[in-house]
Amino acid sequence: MTPVITGIGPTLPLPGHGHTAERWRALTEAARADISTGRLLEAHVDAEAILHELGARAPGPGERWGVWAAEGPPPTLAAHPDPASTDTSTWSLRGTKPWCSGSRGCTHALVTAWHEGRRVLLAVALDAPGITVGNDDWHAAGMRATETHAVAFDATPATFIADAEDYFGRPGFWHGAIGVAACWFGGAQRVAQAVLAHPRDDDVALMHRGAVDVALFSGEAVLASAAAAIDDAPDDGVAAQVLALRVRAHIESVACEIIDRVGRSRGPGPLVADASHAGAVADLTVYIRQSHAERDLIALGRLCTEIDARKAP
Repeated sequence: MTPVITGIGPTLPLPGHGHTAERWRALTEAARADISTGRLLEAHVDAEAILHELGARAPGPGERWGVWAAEGPPPTLAAHPDPASTDTSTWSLRGTKPWCSGSRGCTHALVTAWHEGRRVLLAVALDAPGITVGNDDWHAAGMRATETHAVAFDATPATFIADAEDYFGRPGFWHGAIGVAACWFGGAQRVAQAVLAHPRDDDVALMHRGAVDVALFSGEAVLASAAAAIDDAPDDGVAAQVLALRVRAHIESVACEIIDRVGRSRGPGPLVADASHAGAVADLTVYIRQSHAERDLIALGRLCTEIDARKAP
């Protein structure tokens, strides 16, 4: 039986179990309907996959999970085992975590923190004591609905899940990274509707529509190909990393091209007169910056060079 994850939104297959394309299509469709909602759904189902792969308790009915692994400047969030507890999974958090999406909508989160020079992954219930959500640290119009804020912890109880190297070292980490790209693609589809749903019979508009069609076709093909590759080799971490870096770079370029071509084709009208379109452009512009851009391309180039070197006679 194909493992599935249940929670908010649709029931989605776990990545790497033969139905990865179905999972990513669901994320794409959710982001096409509403980019912020898609982003929060992606985090929740990623948390379910992480907990499954690390052998931890699955989220319960009605729980909404976030994954808060971003690192800001020092001081970093600190984690400590509870010296008074005989349960080695009982820890506490102290400090501030930046860029926590769903900070006011999630019930739980997976959080990375630091303990004696090493990163660890913990689960925290967001109704626990000692939690304060920031109010004035998100100034962008885009992705405002995700309630992404800094969250401060003060001796907040948490549950140890794994060392961060186990979290980051899973092939599933890269499978999840492509899930984010599937949401970017849904956002690109949404922005593209400003051209696709308003056909114009002049050469410039037709040229942009054709280019948008090609971009969407290529993005869909890349995601489908990547899903098949993951289902064929779900435990190959190096292949998953290469694939994730390729897919994310491609989908980012698709999104950027569509934002640009829609603006060139339609002019400023939809951006100033259509609140839904303007919001989607703002959301997608912020969301794709979750990419590491040139740094990811450098990492991909290095990986490809190392792989080629190993293949050389």
